[in-house]
Amino acid sequence: MSTLLHIDSSPMGENSISRRLTCEYAHKWRAANPDGKVIYRDLAATHFPVIDAAWVAANYAQASRTPRQNDLLALSTELTTELLEADEYVIGAPMHNWGPSAGLKLWTDQLVHFGRTVLITPRGMKGNLQHKRAWFFIAAGRPFHPGSENAARNHLQPWLRTFFSNLGVTDMQFMFVDGTADVQNGKIDQAVFLAPHVKAIQQLFAAAAE
Repeated sequence: MSTLLHIDSSPMGENSISRRLTCEYAHKWRAANPDGKVIYRDLAATHFPVIDAAWVAANYAQASRTPRQNDLLALSTELTTELLEADEYVIGAPMHNWGPSAGLKLWTDQLVHFGRTVLITPRGMKGNLQHKRAWFFIAAGRPFHPGSENAARNHLQPWLRTFFSNLGVTDMQFMFVDGTADVQNGKIDQAVFLAPHVKAIQQLFAAAAE
């Protein structure tokens, strides 16, 4: 049985473009995997404490962790269990100030858990999420696509690729949807804006079924 981890991080609720796209992907995934399991995590609705010195010490302690240190890592253990259980991830990532949203960044901080997602070997640290597949739906207000004036300021996509590759994920796909400010400003209807991107998702699953 396959498992999909569905992550939303936008704080914009129903107005979120990335949420609409991850929802479409998860819907098509369920149809293609009727016996599969979906784990859902809304980062905007999850309270994440900021990483502090005590948390870092607990993470490094590994086998010698005290009960208190295990308590400090409890949320990290829960979140990394979701990553380890899933075969595939679909992650909605709005661009905030050229990088990740606050919720997404705080989530990723919790994912670097020694002994679980990161293994310490005689040759150094090694990501433990090999054989996982990740789809990222990035939404940006202004144009950041290649060739646009702001293209060099797109720090989110390379950051996501770097972070997850260090956890061992090598199969990563990105759908970059920019210009979403036109929807928020009422210049274009949301359904019209989303239509080509929804069609692209549908075609992904149609191609996989052939």
